[in-house]
Amino acid sequence: MRALLSKAPGGPETLSVEELPDPVPGKGQVLVAVKACAINYPDVLIIEDRYQFKPPRPFAPGGEIAGVIEAVGEGVTGWAPGDAVIAVPGHGGLAEKLVIEAARLFRLPEGRSFEEGAALLLTYATTIHALLDRGHLREGQTLLVLGAAGGVGLAAIELGKAFGATVVAAVSSEEKAEAARAAGADRTIVYPRAPFDKDQSRALAEQFKAAVGPAGADVIYDPVGGDYAEPALRAIGWEGRYLVVGFPAGIPKLPLNLTLLKSCDVCGVFWGAFAARDPKANQAHVEHLFRLWDEGRIAPRVTEVFALADGGKAIAKMAARGAIGKLVVRVAG
Repeated sequence: MRALLSKAPGGPETLSVEELPDPVPGKGQVLVAVKACAINYPDVLIIEDRYQFKPPRPFAPGGEIAGVIEAVGEGVTGWAPGDAVIAVPGHGGLAEKLVIEAARLFRLPEGRSFEEGAALLLTYATTIHALLDRGHLREGQTLLVLGAAGGVGLAAIELGKAFGATVVAAVSSEEKAEAARAAGADRTIVYPRAPFDKDQSRALAEQFKAAVGPAGADVIYDPVGGDYAEPALRAIGWEGRYLVVGFPAGIPKLPLNLTLLKSCDVCGVFWGAFAARDPKANQAHVEHLFRLWDEGRIAPRVTEVFALADGGKAIAKMAARGAIGKLVVRVAG
């Protein structure tokens, strides 16, 4: 089989397509012929050894896949060769074949493409967990979404609207604002590129405050971090919930006096650990997502599809924060 391998720490230019032996499923595992693999920001970090998990090299990045079961290992029930599936393996998805535990699989809904299926789980499952379990978002509340044109950002807009919130989308360009409005955002903000000095930080805080209204944001969804975090926190409402999702702009330092003044919560969102610790709750969330998808209330937006040999280009585009929606690698036809 072919795989796009990371053999040494570095950027996308260090990846190479190589031939490997086909893997064999063990007890409780299945062998999936990977058809499509979505690219996410963890793929940028994992090949640079900056992610919380460091798989032994050589390894293929790619944490979110769709494909067809080719073989099942000992003890696997409920799955058979030919079943179309989606999964979040964490890494290994940029390879033509992948072994994964059967318990981590979900069925690809009928009528959905492999590219769409590969683009669903990581962003939407992270976001439904964030908004409902950590943010306790309720109908009629105001949700501020940073980085709102990326995969998780668009998911937050769609799910926020599905749950009855007023959604304010913050993005870095008018093109991205258009994508946020198309996803259902009630209002959009185009913010400047960091880094910010003190005056610029205050100005951005005022921009956030004006957009969310005098009561402030009930929930802030932040997959960006960096210099955007403190201005956003200053726009939070009384007893609001600030959701820490990711740090492509850097890990921020927040002045904790703001949490006291607003009696607000800063909440970490680690979906992978949640799914591992409470698989039944995660299963319920995924079933909820499938219903919303079937009703047309959410839909993964795949904006660009790459060949396996160009997977490094997809990761480079993600690293440059130039992606709108989801980037997907078509691994096999």
